[in-house]
Amino acid sequence: MKVMQFSRFGVPHEVVELVDVDAPGAPGRGRVNVDVLASPINPADLLNMEGRYGTELPPLPMTQGAEGVGRVTAVGEGVDNVAVGDLVTPPARGLWREKVQGPARGLVALPAAADLMQLAMLRANPATAWLMLTKYVTLEAGDHVIQNAANSAVGRHLIRLARASGWKTVNVVRRPELVAELEGIGGDIVLVDGPDLAKRVAEATGGNLPKLAIDAVSGSAVQRLAQSTADKGTVVNYGLLSGDPLMIDARETVFRDITVRGFWLAPWFAEATPQEIGETYRFLSEKVLSGDLHVPVEATYDLSKVADALRHAAKEGRSGKIIITMNQD
Repeated sequence: MKVMQFSRFGVPHEVVELVDVDAPGAPGRGRVNVDVLASPINPADLLNMEGRYGTELPPLPMTQGAEGVGRVTAVGEGVDNVAVGDLVTPPARGLWREKVQGPARGLVALPAAADLMQLAMLRANPATAWLMLTKYVTLEAGDHVIQNAANSAVGRHLIRLARASGWKTVNVVRRPELVAELEGIGGDIVLVDGPDLAKRVAEATGGNLPKLAIDAVSGSAVQRLAQSTADKGTVVNYGLLSGDPLMIDARETVFRDITVRGFWLAPWFAEATPQEIGETYRFLSEKVLSGDLHVPVEATYDLSKVADALRHAAKEGRSGKIIITMNQD
């Protein structure tokens, strides 16, 4: 079977390789085999291939692809939560490959009628958005949440999930042309980032400042979010798009009691019970089916064109996600 991998760090479309490896054998107890159908390219994939993601460099060679959708082709003894033919979020990382085997723990059958490309983006970004909205701060109806990189996939999911839950969003972007677009999908307030962000947030919210801030950028963007957050508020950092260290003035943490937390989905999978994982993805897949969760897709590429897909995904100013497809014959 075909597998994408890279054996050195660098420009993603330059270091990527497509290799042949043996397909997984019969699944053992508690495990399943899945034909991967589609997997998106996320910022973390690009950063990992560049050697700029996480605290330590991963061992090489490595295969990317943190989320996707696939169809179960075989189940091992003791598996009763999914069956052959079910659509699932494949139970492994490194999904830019044709077939994968992994544990059935926490898997749920996804709605067959849902959009396949949207299901491919279910595992990482919607769950990240939902858990950050609910894990750190108890939000009440009408509360504001502020986020930067609001036009990202996580940002769009956060807008839609917050709106469906009765919470309002303050959405920070870098380009003015994104304002109308995000307002169109339900963003309550959309502002272009700048040094006076806190003042404009206070004006736009009528002083009802957010008690939760979501940061994907790191660097000085964290300070601007903290200044825009209510006293005793929480800033949750989940990304480092700027490539800079997280920066926040001690006046925010000491005198205003702003808390800074970090979020990464991987530990949640390790700590959550199978029931919690299953309930989370059942809830999110129903939101996909209803149309409440939707991210624009700009292009799809067959796995054989993975280098072209990575080149496209690295472009700024895209209008949607880039998705790699497999087993689509």
